[in-house]
Amino acid sequence: MELNASMVEAHIYRKRKGKFEFLVLKRAEHELYPGLWQMVTGKIKKGEKAFETARREVKEESDLSIKKMFVVPVVNSFYSTLDDTVNFVPVFLCMVDENDEVKISDEHCKFRWVNKNKAKEMLAWPGQRKSIDIIYPFLTKKDKEIHFVEIK
Repeated sequence: MELNASMVEAHIYRKRKGKFEFLVLKRAEHELYPGLWQMVTGKIKKGEKAFETARREVKEESDLSIKKMFVVPVVNSFYSTLDDTVNFVPVFLCMVDENDEVKISDEHCKFRWVNKNKAKEMLAWPGQRKSIDIIYPFLTKKDKEIHFVEIK
């Protein structure tokens, strides 16, 4: 068994009418985990930094332009039977303009903008739901001790 860090998780959010909304994407039927709702995910290409992958994947999977990007202070993990690896997944938060239009790639068949509770209900994996729990207090500034590093 090997340890692997070759994927990223990017949560896209916007503030609309004073409320935070998260973008969730439904996996297409021809993809691994068909019908699963998720945030943007992707594989790190050779020579790419994890945050560069997150930027690229957000553009490829949603056609949205990132206004601000942050490192979420958590790394998710999972075991894959496909290649017998434990995978570590850095998490990013990406702010987009509230009026930008989503154009999904063929990896997904639907998208929705949802509130925090609906996002947690729709996301399949516990680590992804935990990421929302870490992100939301940062966005609302309810916890003054939470600081995310912004990637310029």
